[in-house]
Amino acid sequence: MGSTDKAISYGSALVLSLLLLLLPLLHEAEGCDMFTGRWVEDASYPLYDPSTCPFIRREFACKRNGRPDLDYPTFRWQPQGCKLARFNGVEFLEKNKGKKIMFVGDSLSLNQWQSLTCMLHSSVPNSPYNITTQGTITTFTFQEYGVELKLDRNVYLVDIVRKKIGRVLKLDSINDGHNWSEMDTLIFNTWHWWSRRGPSQPWDYIQLGSNVTKDMNRVKAFKIALGTWGKWVDTVVDTQKTRVFFQGISPSHYKGALWGEPTARSCAKQNEPLLGTSYPGGLPAEVGVLKRALGKISKPVTLLDITMLSLLRKDGHPSIYGLGGRTGNDCSHWCLSGVPDTWNEILYNYMA
Repeated sequence: MGSTDKAISYGSALVLSLLLLLLPLLHEAEGCDMFTGRWVEDASYPLYDPSTCPFIRREFACKRNGRPDLDYPTFRWQPQGCKLARFNGVEFLEKNKGKKIMFVGDSLSLNQWQSLTCMLHSSVPNSPYNITTQGTITTFTFQEYGVELKLDRNVYLVDIVRKKIGRVLKLDSINDGHNWSEMDTLIFNTWHWWSRRGPSQPWDYIQLGSNVTKDMNRVKAFKIALGTWGKWVDTVVDTQKTRVFFQGISPSHYKGALWGEPTARSCAKQNEPLLGTSYPGGLPAEVGVLKRALGKISKPVTLLDITMLSLLRKDGHPSIYGLGGRTGNDCSHWCLSGVPDTWNEILYNYMA
């Protein structure tokens, strides 16, 4: 082989090596599926020690409440085709300087909002902050950066109004939307309250148009409400100014048969995730309802499709180390630090 041929061969090999090195970066630049993958142990996790988060709520403070096993926060979500950028709180605050970010939804939105406030506070522990509440809205402000993290507790997204007959859930009405205006980022969530019955159900009747009924199929009601919310997004939100996300369905773990452990009646004493890439019980039906509803919205809405990765975390719930203590068994919410930190790490990757 002549010197020219050797040079060409060497050059080709060098180009090939560079392409192989750049391939993951190219893949990330083109976008990747952040929601298909597996949980892997990582000694550099969790992203913060919950004991350094002075405002963490009791229902999420599993370590403080005496949970003895402490491996659950040390797992990192690894997507199948790429690697998530590690959360950088200072960079997040710098990029969102002077902006307003609002979570709208139920206690799972509270779980995620609380997670993000702890993640950011641990990044700038000496930065001044304040927490204020006005009506249904709680605002956590990082004063040095002018970043406002807001939470609006609105469990159905559509309205509940008081009438002579009682409390009425109006499936085709969103008057609370004025609370969500002028935000730079909105993250919505609803589902868990749709199946509530009895004393914890916060309404007495359901109304659609002029039709008022005592009850109806809850999945159907959920679908109609999502359609109402989608029309609100298309009609009201200026997505040139406001980025809209929908937090996917956060699962519960009360039936061990669904993860291949028939004798388990709940998440109690579960201390490790499922290490595969799929959940034996499959996705809950409401995930499909949500995805079809989002598909009908003409404006851009990003789904944080966290259901499968969260299904794999049967170990991540407070169980008896939550608000109810030894007499409770919370397999719906999540310990902090824990799974919602990953939801926020994915949100961070979208917002980067």
